[in-house]
Amino acid sequence: MSKIQPRTLSGFMELLPARQAQFDRMVEILRETYSLYGFTPLDTPLIEASEVLLAKGGGETEKQIYRFMKGDTDLSLRFDLTVPLAKYVALNYSKLTFPFRRFQIGKVYRGERAQRGRFREFYQADIDVIGDGKLDISNEAEIPAIIYQAFTRLGLKRFQIRVNNRKILNGFYAMLGLTEKSGEIMRTVDKLDKIGAEKVKELLMEEEIGLTDEQAGEILTFIAITGSNEAVLSALEGYRGRNEIFDQGLDELNTVVKYLAAFGVPQTHFAVDLTIARGLDYYTGTVYETTMLDHPEIGSICSGGRYDNLAEYYTDKQLPGVGISIGLTRLFFVLEDQGYLNDALNTAPADVLILPMTDDLSPAIALATTLRQAGIRTQIHAEQKKFKQKISYADKLSIPYAVFLGEDEISSGVCAVKDLQSGEQVKLSPAEAVSHIQAGLDKLNQGKPILDKGE
Repeated sequence: MSKIQPRTLSGFMELLPARQAQFDRMVEILRETYSLYGFTPLDTPLIEASEVLLAKGGGETEKQIYRFMKGDTDLSLRFDLTVPLAKYVALNYSKLTFPFRRFQIGKVYRGERAQRGRFREFYQADIDVIGDGKLDISNEAEIPAIIYQAFTRLGLKRFQIRVNNRKILNGFYAMLGLTEKSGEIMRTVDKLDKIGAEKVKELLMEEEIGLTDEQAGEILTFIAITGSNEAVLSALEGYRGRNEIFDQGLDELNTVVKYLAAFGVPQTHFAVDLTIARGLDYYTGTVYETTMLDHPEIGSICSGGRYDNLAEYYTDKQLPGVGISIGLTRLFFVLEDQGYLNDALNTAPADVLILPMTDDLSPAIALATTLRQAGIRTQIHAEQKKFKQKISYADKLSIPYAVFLGEDEISSGVCAVKDLQSGEQVKLSPAEAVSHIQAGLDKLNQGKPILDKGE
């Protein structure tokens, strides 16, 4: 019989066990961090009715969506976690307590062209706070503060959260008489990091947007305001009083910067950056992008912002919110590609491998039960193989401890515990073995998934 060649589709990532363990540890840390701030976990279906997912209609999203018919039902795979959140909040509005704080870590699907570092199936790790009618500005500072905490706990050091406010941009464009073109201008300015200032200026002056050379020049001069956070905010004060929306955005940005410091985010890790616009039209206030300082070519590894009406396509309720999303699969790929993953991290599937030396497995099973009850991950190697092969099995999986149980150990009520890294071996009672192994694991499990040598 002919065999089918096994293969993985382009744009879909599969990891070997050790790398999967590292990825799962990153997810675990994100869950722990989000939970520290009082966010509740949420899961939504991978498949939704197409009319629900595409309520906003058309655009680039519809071209990338995985869409199919099942009988008479038009279905699609979710392409992000924000639209399902909007549906969920609208559907369960009367049952939820607001502000509703949720995190979701799950797979999404986009049928874009697969390329290095870009995937068709990928994990996103999102947090959002949804208000009922209104939402306090403090949430717009807390969201990036959580991201700072999450990345720090993962082991990243040299990263920066870049912050801006869309009201400042809209207000400035209004000063130039460009209110009707503000959306197109922002989408173009959002490409600055990728195509550079000169190309952005060309696009702004092309027929589609149609700015004059003077208008395009003023915009580029404005977004080029740089310096310390205090210096940028001070420069923006020079525009105060010329547009109400601008003034409101500047007040909000000042508050966010003040609260970010109160949340414990160092000045070195966040910056007011007027080039940050976010291309999506639904952002209405504070916006964020996060970059790795040593690898700006990678682009944003985490982005988001404030929106005023999350579920407008599903309900008349006013549901403002603020959120941020980590493209986790892409981030993991980038970290691996740039050598940031900590290969010393304990990725073993078990902490202990018990090697029974007798035909009767009862003592080994009883010891395994004792270790597991103490929270020690334990595996029994009962296969009929040579002793050397069993030790090789433990080495290949990086299992840190082996426990031997022979006739002498069983009759004496002890077990032989061997540290497979140091080679040290001691005979201990089951209770002593638990304490001994736990102490060793405490040291072994201190590492973080990311090894960032930057300061």
